[in-house]
Amino acid sequence: MKKVLIGMSGGVDSSVSALLLKEKGYEVIGATMKLWESDDECVEGGCCNLNSTMDAKRVCDVLNIPHYVLNFKEEFNKCVIQDFISEYKKFRTPNPCIECNKFLKFNYFYRKAKELDCKYIATGHYAKTEYSEKYNQYVLKKSNAGKKDQSYVLYNIPREIIENVLFPLGDFESKDQIRKIAEEHGLLTAKKPDSQEICFIPDDDYAKFLINKGKLKSEPGQIVNKEGNVLRNT
Repeated sequence: MKKVLIGMSGGVDSSVSALLLKEKGYEVIGATMKLWESDDECVEGGCCNLNSTMDAKRVCDVLNIPHYVLNFKEEFNKCVIQDFISEYKKFRTPNPCIECNKFLKFNYFYRKAKELDCKYIATGHYAKTEYSEKYNQYVLKKSNAGKKDQSYVLYNIPREIIENVLFPLGDFESKDQIRKIAEEHGLLTAKKPDSQEICFIPDDDYAKFLINKGKLKSEPGQIVNKEGNVLRNT
């Protein structure tokens, strides 16, 4: 039986992904990454707080699979939070989820899977992997979920590990299908709302975060397009 370490965020997508993997005969191990220290560990929303971790554990209990919490706070701060602040200092808009995928989910998390003797890692992303005769290797592809597809934030998965990455939701066309499966199996995350904010800024107040954590100061300036035209003075 092949072992797989699946990232459990405490949401419905990763919950159903774990269920589907178990139904397919994999030996499934659930793991939640502890990425940052919230001022309020019980804050609603987000994917890295205490409530979400406990939801992931409860789902794993229902599925009768082990659940671990992996402390990656130092790595997350270095690779994601500091990059986020640094990019704003350079007047660029960062995408922390892409950095998290690159450095945490498909690097440190994959290393932990190897330590646990797992052949695969899995997540609840809407994407696919398959072998390409054209490129003579495994490749990342779009899922069947249309606008819900998330392959665009996974483009930087290292080529050499793609064949060891599983996306159980790749063939589904809608989130409603996933919620229905969760309801049918009595998973408590079935009706849990989607988390779309940046996990380490749960109140969505970027300015306050950058001022408090990044020591940035708001200053007047110009918004300029690629052609050098001033669009707005601020």
